[in-house]
Amino acid sequence: MAMVNMAALPALKDIYLQLKTRMDKAVEAFRKELAAQRTGRANVHMLDSIHVEAYGSQMPLSQVGNISAPEPQMITITPWDGSLTAAIEKAIRSSDLGFNPQNDGKVIRIPVPALTEERRKEMVKHLNKVLEEHRTAVRNIRRDGNDAIKKAMKDKKISEDEERGALEQMQKVTDDEIKKMEEMFKAKEKEVMQV
Repeated sequence: MAMVNMAALPALKDIYLQLKTRMDKAVEAFRKELAAQRTGRANVHMLDSIHVEAYGSQMPLSQVGNISAPEPQMITITPWDGSLTAAIEKAIRSSDLGFNPQNDGKVIRIPVPALTEERRKEMVKHLNKVLEEHRTAVRNIRRDGNDAIKKAMKDKKISEDEERGALEQMQKVTDDEIKKMEEMFKAKEKEVMQV
């Protein structure tokens, strides 16, 4: 039996688009989480989770200064407002990233120490856990989709063949999204374990 294109069935089009968007968001969240993970090299995305107390509110670090990685083991932050230098340094120190920023009044330098073998293995284990959480999120989205497809069948909006084909397509989309995340994980694992 040929696979049904859910987007072509009026009864399932909105369901399909909604589920595909949710799965894409889950994959994108995983990609962002991977980018923020520390490897042995300096990466400006390592600081994405840091928020700074500025102008009476919490602002992302990227909105209060210019962040760059001029060397493989160094990140620099040049605040746009010099009065925020101390607040930026405090936010970095209080984060759980384990960085020790050095402030010369104008530029904040963050040395990125090389990772130990033990720390690398811990990171891979953590990344594996994050991957599993996102896999589960995609599977939960698939379950929601399957429920919606079965409801459409029960309400006589689609035929049994269309239901079977739609369920197959839902599984294929799920497998494709999980495969994307697993490939990203493998690339990141290789990067983390590389000395």
